[in-house]
Amino acid sequence: ELEALCGRLAARRMKDSERAGLIAAHEACEKARAEQDSDTYFYCNERFHAAIYAGSHNIFLAEQALLLHRRLRPYRRLQLRVRNRMGTSFKEHEAIVRSIIAGDADATAVALRDHVVVQGERFGDLLASLAELATASEA
Repeated sequence: ELEALCGRLAARRMKDSERAGLIAAHEACEKARAEQDSDTYFYCNERFHAAIYAGSHNIFLAEQALLLHRRLRPYRRLQLRVRNRMGTSFKEHEAIVRSIIAGDADATAVALRDHVVVQGERFGDLLASLAELATASEA
């Protein structure tokens, strides 16, 4: 919900220079996705989300969202290894960027909420993938 709140505010409050920074982070995610580089995508994804938090112009919410993002860091990094997750994440980011650029606070909140919920729903996929990775590394 913190992400959705930050996104809602960012859609209304981001300055042109901040929108440009968000787009640059999004384009960096695209490059990493195209190269199937999950480590680089992870860091670009962090920049993408941090740009939204900062763009909210609400210091308290931005700090709380960043703290939560950092707390979930190990999970977020691993979940990018789930099949097709980078591509799906990038498509979700695309919807988020479009709604922020359009200044549509409601659509941004929904897109961010869906983005975060999908990550939660993918937890089972992540656990299954980790079991496969463990088996493959033992072979």
